Amino acid sequence: MSAPRPTLRFAPSPNGRLHLGHAYSALLNAEIARRMDGRLLLRIEDIDPVRSRPDLVAAIFEDLAWLGLRFPTPARRQSEHLGAHRASLHGLAARGLAYPCFCSRGTIAAAASVTPVPRDPDGSPLYPGTCRALAAESVARIAAGEPHTWRLDMARALAAEPGPHGYLAFAPDGTEHAVAAAPGRWGDAVIGRRDVPTSYHLAVVHDDAAEGVTHVVRGRDLEAATDLHVLLQRHLGLPTPRYHHHDLIRDAAGAKLAKSRGSRSLADLRAAGVTAEAVRASLGFG
Repeated sequence: MSAPRPTLRFAPSPNGRLHLGHAYSALLNAEIARRMDGRLLLRIEDIDPVRSRPDLVAAIFEDLAWLGLRFPTPARRQSEHLGAHRASLHGLAARGLAYPCFCSRGTIAAAASVTPVPRDPDGSPLYPGTCRALAAESVARIAAGEPHTWRLDMARALAAEPGPHGYLAFAPDGTEHAVAAAPGRWGDAVIGRRDVPTSYHLAVVHDDAAEGVTHVVRGRDLEAATDLHVLLQRHLGLPTPRYHHHDLIRDAAGAKLAKSRGSRSLADLRAAGVTAEAVRASLGFG
């Protein structure tokens, strides 16, 4: 049986205009797919019902076309697959690997400010497990409509799949090396939001498998999250792609580009007369 054709994906969120960091990631994905004689998919990661807007989805297509990138159509929209994400979440809960949490982010942060606690790789305080033992009570609270997230019970997840955990990292030239994963450092991570029955972590592993993604190329800011993704893949019976985490494009002060900080968008550059060819050349894809 022949190996599947290499499949990569570029997966932006429509919560702001694309900037040079996104352009670099998209162009690198395209270059690696070309070298592998693979295919590159576009996925719109629009699970946030408030920040994801139709005009920003349209802008993603516009910006990528301006860069000269083409993708198979239609692009997968995560918001159209929430039922499948919900099924994965409920499957984990049915096995005792996920539980509802009624604590707000503010409550957790306030408690951590009083008593120092360990933090996850993103710098957030690890959840202390306040709601972990509320099995009977939680049913009534959910039935009453009380807002809640869903958290992975990390201790149980690791007991059921003790590992060792790891994945293959690959370089653009095709060389590979094994990377050990330590999912426990994420603690009881949120895998289902208050407003949708999924999270970035759950949706991304589900959709990568659903689309047959074999190689994931994304920023180094998501490298640590791969540890958690490997564990979720194991429990959901999903394949683990190979991963390449590229360096980030930074501004003059050394900070990574971000929509939340108002980094100059591709649309701004285009309006200022900068050409797509100039953008590609500045990012090393001339």
